[in-house]
Amino acid sequence: MNLNKVFLLGRLTQDPDVRSTPSGQQVATIRLATSRVWNDQATHQKREATEFHTIIAWGRLAEICSQYLKKGGLALFEGRLQTRSWDDKNTGVKRYVTEIVAENMQLGPRPYGAPAGAAPSVASTTVSDVKRPAAPVAEPEIPVINEDELTIAGMEEEPKPIKDTDLPF
Repeated sequence: MNLNKVFLLGRLTQDPDVRSTPSGQQVATIRLATSRVWNDQATHQKREATEFHTIIAWGRLAEICSQYLKKGGLALFEGRLQTRSWDDKNTGVKRYVTEIVAENMQLGPRPYGAPAGAAPSVASTTVSDVKRPAAPVAEPEIPVINEDELTIAGMEEEPKPIKDTDLPF
């Protein structure tokens, strides 16, 4: 059994580049940066390394990416690795590139106060941007029923005895 599956969560380094094939199918090229943070054992310092990935989205997914993704936005991609090769026209050397072909995408969080259809972005928020909660709303009190108030409409205090004719079988 073989598995070619990739999950990437990162930030876009630029807006998606959308093109159309001669047959009219949309294709989007997305550049994504992912970071890895670790503690260096020798120096005991926090280290960070960033990797850059090229993601290709086709069809309706390409249209959605072009509509909602913007530079700096957070997104999660699910897809597969694919390696392409070509001959360099100038040098004649065979070149290779490995890309992620997107099969699924999830948008990152929207900025606070953005409308539902708005594209997510990495807007910086300040203290004045944060909406303060309104004064606490007093909840209505739940009534307490005392034992002497257990008489419910339609029920008598003394239960009726059950007769054989009351049974359906």
